[in-house]
Formats: sequence, structure tokens, C-alpha cells
Amino acid sequence: MRDAVKIGILYSTTGPYGSMGRDARDGAEMALHELQTAHERRIVPEFIDPKAHIPDYLEGARSLLRDRGCRHIVGTITSLARKEVLPLVEKHDGLLWYMCPYEGFEANENVVYIGGCPNQHLLPVFDYLLPRYGNRPYLVGANYVWGWEMNRLARELIGAAGGEVLGERYLPFEETAVERVVADIELQRPSFILNNLIGPSSYAFLAAIKALGARDPAFRPENCPVVSCDLTECELSAIGAGVATGQLCAAAYFDSLDTPDNMDFKRRVTARFGAERRISSVFACAYTSLKLCAEAIIAAGTDDPVAVRKILSAAPARSVLGPILIDPDTHHAALPFHLGRITDDNGFAIVTSQSAIAADPYLTGRNRRSLRQLRVVS
Repeated sequence: MRDAVKIGILYSTTGPYGSMGRDARDGAEMALHELQTAHERRIVPEFIDPKAHIPDYLEGARSLLRDRGCRHIVGTITSLARKEVLPLVEKHDGLLWYMCPYEGFEANENVVYIGGCPNQHLLPVFDYLLPRYGNRPYLVGANYVWGWEMNRLARELIGAAGGEVLGERYLPFEETAVERVVADIELQRPSFILNNLIGPSSYAFLAAIKALGARDPAFRPENCPVVSCDLTECELSAIGAGVATGQLCAAAYFDSLDTPDNMDFKRRVTARFGAERRISSVFACAYTSLKLCAEAIIAAGTDDPVAVRKILSAAPARSVLGPILIDPDTHHAALPFHLGRITDDNGFAIVTSQSAIAADPYLTGRNRRSLRQLRVVS
């Protein structure tokens, strides 16, 4: 192996999900800084910002893999970007480290999945919601694979629980005209709302639901919550203080986790970024992804993806997310589940948690309870 370990970082720091990309880049760069201090082997980041433009993701991945000598790329936020760059990663026999929650139904040997799949976020969310709020939700989503697949699975879950989906609507990326969707929600009066929107669309929707709750108490968060599986601390300031207070979000990590590993992590983040920095799940997962990647390369003595995957599945690695072990069959990490309620100061108060859940990306039943075991209230 070359003396220098080159790792590509491919995140959009501008555009509709730029706040997530900036946090992911910062998390990856913090991991690099710590690794360069701890290891003699030089670790060289190769950073490309695609600016949320799909052709630039393709060119960026091609440059990293073909021209810059990277076998590993830590990057992409959306499933659209991940699916676009995957053929290039396969062609060059590389490894993509993907750290965002996604819609499942994928297990590629050229990807390490550090973000959760539906049995690690959506299923436990519904386990929590259905007994407490009922089985008549309204579904909203971004008009691409994340929104489509998450809502399709939600329909299956609700059908298996004997419930009814009262409405299902989609918006394009960056669409902020949400009035007609919110008017339909007011008319249908659901038990809760599953929000699979992205970026500005999600922020505008949450603000409109806040206004709806102000004039009709039935739509306040304690009565009809909005729950998301893709909303993080780094986005809450864009929504505005107090706008989304009380709404729910699932994640593998929250800044408010009260564990020794997280307290130590927060001290190191404070030393690097300042006391005001709140850590998001994308920061923590990008940090974890790059650290796992570099340490596995160093342990294997090569950046060959086959050797790296063997290291990852041999024994759990300690991380801020808890012990991380990559399933050799699915290439997914077992991850904890946390459900957080948004607070007035743009943080999350943890409502409920589960220890690491083994991934079941195809929902075969290998690592999940039957859909029909869900308990509901009418």
C-alpha cells in the first residue's frame, strides 16, 4: 500500500441540503484530524463539492476514483446521488461509505451503509406512534426514491395494522408552496403525519403545520405529531427557533445522548469548533464512517475493498454510535434507534431508544418482527 492513504470526500455544501453536507464534511474532516494525530501513516483527504448537481456528483466520483487514486469515497447525502455514483464505484472496484438513513432494498458489496435502513428507523417509529396516536396517518414526501419508498412501506405497515392512509402527497426538491397539502391535511384530520420531505420543502411544511396548530389545537404536536426520519440538528436553525418544537424525529444519534462516549466526543468537538456547535447525526455518522474507513485500511495494510470489508466484519469497533459491526452479507451497520422531540432551543429531547438493531434492508424478516405484531389504537 502507498505510504499515503487517500480517501475521497464527496459532499454538497451548498444547495437545498447544504447544511447537511457542511456538517458531514466537518465530521469527516474532524475524524481525519484525529487520525493524522494518532497514526504515523499519512491520511490525505481529496474533497469535492458537487453543489447538489447530479452531473457534478458523477464527475466528482470519476475524478476521485480514476484521477486522484482513491479507492474509498465517504459521501453523498441523497439516495439519488448515491444511486448515480454507484456504477462508477463498481467500475473502479471502490467502496462508497454512505452514512444517511435511506429507504432500504439495497445491499451492494461496493457500499458500506452506516446510515439506517427502514427496520432501523421507520419500523420502530411506527411501533411507537401507532399505539399512542392511532393508525390513520397522512404521508408527505419528496418526489424521488426516498419519498416514494418510505411512503410505500408506510402504507404496508398501516395496512398490516388494520389502519388507513388518509392522504399521500409529493413535492419536488426545493418546492415551498405547501398550502394545498396542508389544507388537505386539515380536511382529512389524520392521527399523525409522516414527513419524508427534504430541505426547504420540509422546513416550509413544518412552519405551515405550526400555523395550522395555532388555529386548530387538533394539529398541535401533542395531538397530531409530524415525524421525520431525515431531519437533523444542523437543519433546525433554518426552520427557526420554536417553529418545529414538539415534532418528532428518528436518528441513530442525537447531540443530547447522555453516554460517556458522547460526552467525550462533544468535548472534542467543542475544542475544535467552539462551545456553540451542536452535533448532528450527519456529523457523527460522517465522522464514524471516515474513522472506520481509515482505521480498517491501516489494519488491513491495504486499501483493497475486500480486505477492508473483512476487517469491518471481524469484530465490533468502538464509536460514538456505540459498537459498530458491519454485516458481511448486507454490508450494513447494526445501529441504535433513538426518537427525539424537537425542543425550543433547536435540539432534541430523547423520547425512547433501542440498542443496536441489526439491519434487514430487504425486510425479509431476518432481523425484524412481523408487521402484524404492531399494536394499534383506533
